[in-house]
Parts: sequence; structure tokens; C-alpha cells
Amino acid sequence: MALVVRVLALVVAVMAVLEMSSAAVYKVGDSAGWTTIGNVDYKQWSATKTFQLGDVIKFEYNSQFHNVIRVTHAMYQSCNASVPLDSYATGNDSITITTKGHHFYMCGVPGHCQAGQKVDINIIRHPLSAAPSPSALASPIVPAPHAPVPGPSSAAPLQSLEGHFALLGLTLATLALVSGLA
Repeated sequence: MALVVRVLALVVAVMAVLEMSSAAVYKVGDSAGWTTIGNVDYKQWSATKTFQLGDVIKFEYNSQFHNVIRVTHAMYQSCNASVPLDSYATGNDSITITTKGHHFYMCGVPGHCQAGQKVDINIIRHPLSAAPSPSALASPIVPAPHAPVPGPSSAAPLQSLEGHFALLGLTLATLALVSGLA
């Protein structure tokens, strides 16, 4: 009976590792970062991503000139920074997305939101959201300025499944070894 408990604990641990490995880290604005310089289109940037629960959104910026605030949809639309839901000002802020739906962020410095320094991170609400997306399985692509953004690779999900099957095979081999020793 103790062996069964150990085997189940090992399987649960492996499944937890598999679940954590599906999160991606996205740098807002890619190489440009969080800025008003360079005409970064944050709406276009976020439209090219498929965000999932557990993904990390990184805002990198000069904290002397910018900040990040999380706001409501109405505040986002009107660039109203008066009562933010959350505020960040380190210049290197990492935010883990833990709920589905829209997450609205903007720079709270006067005039910056109006200049386009705002982003809508949307975690799509659909039944397939539990399965990792191609964007979560591969490192996010950082395109060169003014270069077209490549579409997701159809090979990414297959490569991820191969990795998961390899890990599952390793787990089963370990279980077979453990049960043979017991």
C-alpha cells in the first residue's frame, strides 16, 4: 500500500511539473518595451499573442519616465488614471495572469495613455483554454521593428506533446523500476 501512495505522489508531482511548464513569459512591446518612443502599437502587439492562465506579463521601462497601472475597462478607454486597481513603478514589473478575461494596463503618466501606452491582455474564455496554446509552448517571438509577425508554428504543439510523452515515459519507467525493487 505504501508503494501505491508513493507512485501516486510521483504521478501528481510529474503532472504539476507538466502544468507549470505550459506558462509563457511575454515582454510587453517586445524589444521596444513599455514606452512612448518608437510608436509601439500595443493593441497590435497583444492581438498577436494567445495568452493563457499562468502566463507572466513583463513590463520593462525607465521608471523615471513611466509606470504601469491596472485599470477598469472604462478607465482604459478614457485614459483615466485617477483610481488604479494596481500600481507598479519598478521599471521591471512581472505580473502573473491568474484570472480569465480582459486585463487592462496603461501608463499613468499624464499624456502617455493618450499617446498609445496602454495594453489589453485578454485571456480567452473557451473550453480549449485548458490546453496549452502554441504561444505558451514555445518562447514568444520577438520580431524586428516593422517586420511582419510570424504566425504560430503548427509543429509547436506536436513538439510539446513529444516532450510531455517523454516525461510520462520517464515517470512510467521510474515506477516500473521502483515496483521491481519493492
